[in-house]
Amino acid sequence: MANKGGGGGGSVVRAAEMEKMSIEQLKMVKEQSDLELNLLQDSLTNIRTATSRLELASTALHDLSSRPQGKKMLVPLTASLYVPGTLDDADKVLVDVGTGYFVEKTMVEGKDYCQRKISLLKSNHEQLVEVASKKKIIADEAGAVLQAKLKQMAPSS
Repeated sequence: MANKGGGGGGSVVRAAEMEKMSIEQLKMVKEQSDLELNLLQDSLTNIRTATSRLELASTALHDLSSRPQGKKMLVPLTASLYVPGTLDDADKVLVDVGTGYFVEKTMVEGKDYCQRKISLLKSNHEQLVEVASKKKIIADEAGAVLQAKLKQMAPSS
């Protein structure tokens, strides 16, 4: 179901449309909305995780830029595997741009890349939160209308 309005008026129109639906149609709307809501929640979790990783990378770049050349350090190969290494050139970094591709950038460009990605992810997160809240409202309305219809059908004893 599409939202017919930007404010509270759209909710009234949606509820009126749902009143006209059969029980089966309402169940389908509720199931579809719940499914979409779960997918949106998963996407929100993935965005939060990616943002956290980029913030850690940005912090690591900041820390790395303050270390002197030739400094001995542990280099992470995975989250739990580190190997000894020596800092050769702190002004050049490799940036993972996705799907196994790395680009050499200066330290400033690397920090800028992280900040731009963080801003993009935060913007996407805000948009998804809005969509998820609208989907939740639709699912809740469909559930409420469905419950009301089921009560009407139940024999009153």
